[in-house]
Amino acid sequence: MGGPRTGAAARWALVGGGVAVLLALPPLIDALPATDAPASAADLRTRALASAGTAFAGYAQSAGGLDLPVGDQLTDAADLFSDRTTMRAWYRGPADWRVDVVTPTGETGVHTDAGGTWSWNWEDAVATRSAPSPLAFPGPSDLLPSALGRRLLSEAADDELSRLGAERVAGRDALGLRVEPAAEAASVTRVDVWVDRSTGLPLRVQVWGDDAEPAMDTGFLELDLTIPPAEVTAFTVPAGAEVREGQAEQLLQAADRGRRRGPLLPASLAGLDRRAVEGAPRSVGVYGRGVTLLAVGLLPDRAAAGLRAELARAPGAVLDPLGTRIAAGPLGLMIVDGPDGALLLTGTVTLDALAAAATELTGRTG
Repeated sequence: MGGPRTGAAARWALVGGGVAVLLALPPLIDALPATDAPASAADLRTRALASAGTAFAGYAQSAGGLDLPVGDQLTDAADLFSDRTTMRAWYRGPADWRVDVVTPTGETGVHTDAGGTWSWNWEDAVATRSAPSPLAFPGPSDLLPSALGRRLLSEAADDELSRLGAERVAGRDALGLRVEPAAEAASVTRVDVWVDRSTGLPLRVQVWGDDAEPAMDTGFLELDLTIPPAEVTAFTVPAGAEVREGQAEQLLQAADRGRRRGPLLPASLAGLDRRAVEGAPRSVGVYGRGVTLLAVGLLPDRAAAGLRAELARAPGAVLDPLGTRIAAGPLGLMIVDGPDGALLLTGTVTLDALAAAATELTGRTG
């Protein structure tokens, strides 16, 4: 009897060992030495920006370290930057892609076509249609390393760029590229983007503030560089589903109603020049470039009180005659009482920059 038991144990040991090897393959592959290439930082940035036409299917994960005190307001957007988000993506082109957020209870899919996006909540059977908008909330697709990497590299000056070495990401050789913002108001200290050696596609992005851990870390775990079938990215509203209008459209309508009482925003704030944002109402202004951005907007009265209270309860909150301001990692938020109502100032700027902007807007000092 001893012989058969020994044989069975040996066979199960082999099976268990095989499973362990299979489970370990992805990290083992990524641990293999990566092959670098003699590409300059500027050339690598150019290749990354040109990768928008690269089709792929992939599995990605982002981890955010920002604890945003917004309570029940903007909860979905806040979760993206404070939790771990698991995404499956199918990308055929800039106007034809799909990103599913995978959770323990189901999936929420975002499908983009030429006219905008459909968000499909499978669990609640709700389809939300959103047109392109300057006030669109961040969504899961914005955290894909391919999209985030291109956006953060798009306005970096050459003297803000430097090369890193090479790493393995999703089993592929990835070349490192670092952005160190030059603006005095910047709260982001550096951004590291790992770019696929063959295609230029950004495979991993890390955004750093002053903390020891990145404020945002997103990367592909698996990647297939083939064109996904059109039927995978297409979306048709299922029978019986509820159809809603996107939040960005509602915000634009509210902003348009407040256009007449909106503030006349200056051409620059805290040393940052105002950007031209097509379609944005007068009551919303965006300042800066690259990874150093400051947004200013008029808050509806009913939203201002609740958000002010949430900010005041946050650890490290500063309350003074200028208003209430906090820092969540490299993200700053501030509420200021202006002559036309409460203003929200938010962006990747320091608390000192927020205070300077508030002084310029109101004439008050802290």
